[in-house]
Amino acid sequence: MINHNFFTYAGKIIGQILGEILYFPVWWYTVGFARTAKGGWRFWRGRESSLGFGVWVKNIFVPMYGQRDLASRLISFVMRLVQIIYRGAILLFWLVLILLFLVLWLAGPILLLLALAFQI
Repeated sequence: MINHNFFTYAGKIIGQILGEILYFPVWWYTVGFARTAKGGWRFWRGRESSLGFGVWVKNIFVPMYGQRDLASRLISFVMRLVQIIYRGAILLFWLVLILLFLVLWLAGPILLLLALAFQI
C-alpha cells in the first residue's frame, strides 16, 4: 500500500498554508512588531551616533579650543547650545517618523481588512 500520494501531500500542504495564514496575525503583533521596533531603535541610535548628540551634550560646559576666559566660555556654551537644539530637533523628527511607522505597522492589517471589506 502506498502511504504517500497526491492527496496526502495536498492535505499536508493545505494544512500548513492554513496554519500559516492563521498564525500570521499572531506573528505580526508579537515577533514582527518586536523586530520592527528593535530595528527602529537601532536606526534611531545610528542617527544619534551620526549627529554626535551625546558628545555635544556631554561637552556643553567645556570651552572650545582650550580658551578659558569668560568670553570664550560664553561663546562656546551658546554655540554648543544652538547645536544641541538643532541636533535634538533632527533627532526628534526621526523619532516621530519611527513612531509613526510603528503605529502604521500596528494598524496595517486592520486597515487592509477594512479596505477589503469596503470593496465587497
